[in-house]
Amino acid sequence: MPKARETAVYTHGHHESVLRSHTWRTAANSAAYLLGSLKPHMKILDVGCGPGTITADLAALVPDGHVTGVDHAPDILDRARATAAERGLTNTDFAVADVHALDYADDTFCVVHAHQVLQHVGDPVQALREMRRVTRPGGFVAVRDSDYAAMTWYPASPGLDDWQELYQRVARANGGEPDAGRRLKSWALAAGFTDVTATSGTWTFSTPEERAWWSGLWADRTVASAYAERAVRGGHATEERLRAVAEAWRAWGEREDGWFGVLHGEVLCRKDV
Repeated sequence: MPKARETAVYTHGHHESVLRSHTWRTAANSAAYLLGSLKPHMKILDVGCGPGTITADLAALVPDGHVTGVDHAPDILDRARATAAERGLTNTDFAVADVHALDYADDTFCVVHAHQVLQHVGDPVQALREMRRVTRPGGFVAVRDSDYAAMTWYPASPGLDDWQELYQRVARANGGEPDAGRRLKSWALAAGFTDVTATSGTWTFSTPEERAWWSGLWADRTVASAYAERAVRGGHATEERLRAVAEAWRAWGEREDGWFGVLHGEVLCRKDV
């Protein structure tokens, strides 16, 4: 079993403003590229499951199978278990895990899925090797990550330009790669996959409700989350600068013509038989 590599810190933490985003995620809006490959009997590992909303959706799609959700943070798993219980699901379980060294035997799962995980890990290629190892021959590893440099918005905002540059700097200082989306295919090939389908997907925030939600959670995250603490503690920003970025987010959210696009890279990797 490979040695665990604790080389990266989860930049966001699990502040309420972060969970506001995580609990919005569904299999439909975050894993559509995978859904056509699912069969009712499949056994799935959901890596970095967070509060479990995608995990629960996957479990509902494999009623004769089973979904195991794992996360590096023990506390968030209580939220994931509650999500599954609220939906009446009986084909899920949850455990603490390090994606660099998964505590599962070779060829255990039909599908291993990870959403917004590889951008935060210390060694994404090793993580993919581990995901590949625990996948059965003919099974799939499905990974989706956003790409911060490719995020774009209207109208122009120096404050959001500052946010983008600052976030990338903080994330890299924590050992991650915020522009992971564009690198997924390269990482998958380096991990030994030969059958890789690379696609992309987007989230778009443009209605008044979407703008208020997206701008509000980022404004709050910028001043009150683990990201804010790490930005200040690491010498990347002052509290005053963070407040200015938060105000820029709120100002953008109030623009009637405001539009924000989030690009995600996706790879669906089939393990050789």
